[in-house]
Amino acid sequence: MTRKSRRLILIAACGAVLALALGLILSAMSGSIVFFRSPTEVAAQTVAPGTRFRLGGLVKDGSLQRGPDQTVDFAVTDTNATIAVQYRGLLPDLFREGQGVVAEGTLLPGGLFRADTVLAKHDESYMPREVADALKAQGRWQEGKGLVDKPAAAAPEAQTVAGDKTLGQRSER
Repeated sequence: MTRKSRRLILIAACGAVLALALGLILSAMSGSIVFFRSPTEVAAQTVAPGTRFRLGGLVKDGSLQRGPDQTVDFAVTDTNATIAVQYRGLLPDLFREGQGVVAEGTLLPGGLFRADTVLAKHDESYMPREVADALKAQGRWQEGKGLVDKPAAAAPEAQTVAGDKTLGQRSER
């Protein structure tokens, strides 16, 4: 065996090992590469308490409550399901009800989502692609117009995950 053929075999073997490692890494991460989950996905997948993920949707109108020590409670909805969120810290300047939001944190046993990071949209026309796609599928988002309200008769009631209550009601302090 010549020196050139040994090098070629060594390079091919290294390439095969790297390809195998990359394949294993990608297959292991395929279920966890998600930019965020909508409230409907969280309810449908029954995410285990303590799981860390990003929750995306719209801040539900009338749900924003400010408490002591910079504690903020609000609800994130995608118009089908709603999840209560608790966050402690300063909110982004553009955070307000009816706007797109992505919160990163963990789901607590009672269904409350405890966020440690909250991201809000950065200008009047921006909506995360996944949130816009989810709202388009429900007929609540139109290009150029943004969020559109459905007529009251045609709008489905928001699904609640835990009986007649919104998932993760505000915790008592």
